[in-house]
Amino acid sequence: MAVATQNTIAPSLRGTKKDPSKRKHLPQSAGSPFGDFPSDWVQSKKPLKVKLPQQESLLSQSKVYQSKGSGNGGNCSSLNKGKVQETPKPPVSGAFKRRVIPPTEFRRFYDRGDLPIAIQHKGNGNKIDWKVDIEKLDYHHYLPIFFDGLREKEEPYRFLSVQGSFDLLEKGGSKILPTIPQLIIPIKTALNTRDPDIICTMLKVLQQLVVSGELVGEALVPYYRQILPVFNLFKSKNSNTGDEIDYTQRKRCNLGDLIEETLQLLEIHGGEDAFINIKYMIPTYESCVLN
Repeated sequence: MAVATQNTIAPSLRGTKKDPSKRKHLPQSAGSPFGDFPSDWVQSKKPLKVKLPQQESLLSQSKVYQSKGSGNGGNCSSLNKGKVQETPKPPVSGAFKRRVIPPTEFRRFYDRGDLPIAIQHKGNGNKIDWKVDIEKLDYHHYLPIFFDGLREKEEPYRFLSVQGSFDLLEKGGSKILPTIPQLIIPIKTALNTRDPDIICTMLKVLQQLVVSGELVGEALVPYYRQILPVFNLFKSKNSNTGDEIDYTQRKRCNLGDLIEETLQLLEIHGGEDAFINIKYMIPTYESCVLN
């Protein structure tokens, strides 16, 4: 049955244009019934495409690939405004910020029992009981130690150092002048703490130091560059109370007034070069002698 089927289908394709055995041998058909066209008249099958400059720019743009996260695909289409980022404020300089108070030598000497002092409690106030006459003490050794304790804020170290310094300056006389170079570092360290309480205490002791002996004020002139920078910083720090009453005037806690008083004492007892050096470090200071 299979052989009979093949014999019936095969003759229908022989001799026709669909005959695969003869199709490849047929000549190419002419361009027209009258023959081929001349070669100058023949048009190419693929027409030439002239690219305009706008099309070239569009094609070049279409080939540019965007990086990840730069496109708009998958973004939220919400109309709510996003959170506005606040610009950071400039940092604070901290010029008036209190510094760390370094430990003092006065505390170490007092705890060890090397200082000939003790507290004498009385009804009208405490005093220092000196175990040795003050005139017999070595000022080169003891006076810098008491000045170093002026930056103490804890009792009884604060009271002992402050009252001891006043007692030594009151009865020192001519022994104070040779110790001036040794007192500069404790004074500078106490002022650089930027603590108003410690600065007020140091200013009161410094005023007593200037009037404690002859030529002491002139001996401090070469050291104005170590002492006066903090004065220039806190010179305008006054408490503006308006029409109120300041009941603490007797305690002399106003920093601006204390600095002004100390500068006037330094100018009066500092000799001819005092005002020039003070004016160099504190430009806003006005002379109390020349004016």
